Amino acid sequence: MSEAETIYAEIGGRDAVESVVSEFYDRVFDDPLLEPYFEGIDREQLYAHQVQFISAVAGGPVDYDGADMQEAHAGMGITGEAFDRVATYLEEALRANGVDEANTEAILTEVGALKPDVVGQ
Repeated sequence: MSEAETIYAEIGGRDAVESVVSEFYDRVFDDPLLEPYFEGIDREQLYAHQVQFISAVAGGPVDYDGADMQEAHAGMGITGEAFDRVATYLEEALRANGVDEANTEAILTEVGALKPDVVGQ
């Protein structure tokens, strides 16, 4: 699949991904349930990794070079409820930024597949 045929290209490339990630973290950081998971986290680095991750999931010209999901979330004790809340905020951010239903579902399917690697680590 060429870049022109990817979700990344369809949704507007890097600018669109950055807008989604910005809105996503506005929602996440305002949630009292999720707040403890982000204490002491370098938010700029987290933002950069999330842009890279979403770009890679969407087929963009980016390879995600962050830690694997188990390693990145080790010792955090993330609950299924917290994971689902984060996924909901991602869905809301995608929709608020005009990402269509098919592309939203494709991205959420990729993210949802990571749940066993994130929850309870």
